[in-house]
Amino acid sequence: MRIKHQVVTFDAADLAAESRFWAGVLGGEVDEDGDWHMVLVDGAPRIGVQLAPGHTPPVWPDGPVPQQVHLDLWVEDFPEAHAQVTALGATVLKAATGATSGDDFQVYADPAGHPFCLCWLA
Repeated sequence: MRIKHQVVTFDAADLAAESRFWAGVLGGEVDEDGDWHMVLVDGAPRIGVQLAPGHTPPVWPDGPVPQQVHLDLWVEDFPEAHAQVTALGATVLKAATGATSGDDFQVYADPAGHPFCLCWLA
């Protein structure tokens, strides 16, 4: 089997807000097709967003609606990445530990409530 593209797809009640968020994070553009949006980066599909009017956001880390999947995004400049994702509508779910060596990460929710992490080497 040859896989041409690998795409993670998020359900969202607000299709436009969710797809704009991920396009902003990844530096891409949104290709709209009815109840489905694809976030393209350099012309290649990266994130899909599917309209789900009854979407219930997960409650991180172990609430009544548990997370199903999350992305870990490794960044070079955490303060810059934090400023960008929060300006785009992300909310912090768990602050970084403040590690002075090794790895560190901070957990966020996107506009539809899906958790994701910004990760970096401390």
